[in-house]
Amino acid sequence: MINKRLLIKNLLAHNDENSFYDKKLKLNIGEKEGKAKFLKHICALANSNPKNNSYIVIGVEDSDNQIVGVDFFDDSKIQNLVNAYLSNPPRVSYENIPFPHLPSGKVVGLVSIRSNAGKLCSLRKNIWKYYGGAVFFRDGSISMPKVFDIEVKDINSKIVSAIESHAQNNIELTLDGVFHFMDSRTDYNPIYKVFKEYFVVCWAAKEKRQNGEIYYSRVDIELINEHVKLFYSELDEVSISFTEDQFKIVEYVQLGFKDTFSYYPLEEVVITFKDNASYDIESKLLFEPPQFDRKTLHHLYNSNNTLLEKLKRKIPLSKNEEKDLVNLPATYLICYFNEFDEAKEKLEESKPHLKVYDPAIYSLYKESIRILRKVRYS
Repeated sequence: MINKRLLIKNLLAHNDENSFYDKKLKLNIGEKEGKAKFLKHICALANSNPKNNSYIVIGVEDSDNQIVGVDFFDDSKIQNLVNAYLSNPPRVSYENIPFPHLPSGKVVGLVSIRSNAGKLCSLRKNIWKYYGGAVFFRDGSISMPKVFDIEVKDINSKIVSAIESHAQNNIELTLDGVFHFMDSRTDYNPIYKVFKEYFVVCWAAKEKRQNGEIYYSRVDIELINEHVKLFYSELDEVSISFTEDQFKIVEYVQLGFKDTFSYYPLEEVVITFKDNASYDIESKLLFEPPQFDRKTLHHLYNSNNTLLEKLKRKIPLSKNEEKDLVNLPATYLICYFNEFDEAKEKLEESKPHLKVYDPAIYSLYKESIRILRKVRYS
């Protein structure tokens, strides 16, 4: 089993960006340009490495390889995005890898790409400035469009295999990971559980009992063997259950208006541990968008638009407007789920203004975007 933290270190130490590895300071697939560039790199790395894994490391300074980290990126539906835009889509996964020196909630993103049986990958349809049918390959550290009849050479398998073999996990790394997690999360009663005498899952959370059920907030869950953060959230409520060979997380989101909110199940993630030292992760979207009175929604939607215009023009807000601003991201999200199609664009338009105005409200914006992304790509 590969220790992903050690793999990232080996990738950074072994080579600069090349035909099997890329690094980015951040990833933005919420906007068309960022999504297009991400798909271009996925396509190029898959085509340039038909017989081995390729990787993108996110949260690293390009100039000096300094690990600065990014926000936890919860996107179990990233494969759906790749399938929607690429022909012969490669198998793609995004994992969040914690590093001890990074602040709580910051991780390094690791995108793993595996070619679809060596088949040529291409864009399925137009996106941004790239045309449907375009084929990309890596030219050194750059993803470039190429002609269809280019000869694909397998030049990286031995190099990648050597890097991965030097990143294999061992008992010392596992124990160090458990001790570090337990010591660093004493604030919320850290727990560990061993599955199949091999896998170790650690989690910490704030417990809440409601109607005889136990829910958790400020949840942090990590698969220690691979140093992969499975879940991290300071906002949502989660239920956790497990058997001898399964660990299940059900995530809930809070939606509503002003002081009236309800919790709605968003997604169920089940990790099944097997006897052959392997595991599967299956996710299922549970979300059913709540429906509200359209007259009320029209009023709230127009009020949101007025607030957004004031932010854009830097007009001071009243105390009541500041309270309403806290609900702006969730209100736009609910409006979009109730067939106010323009609400999504308005929500995305609010991003730079909320980021400047109030970091706490910007966090609520990011949460709304995360929910939207999961629902759309499902």
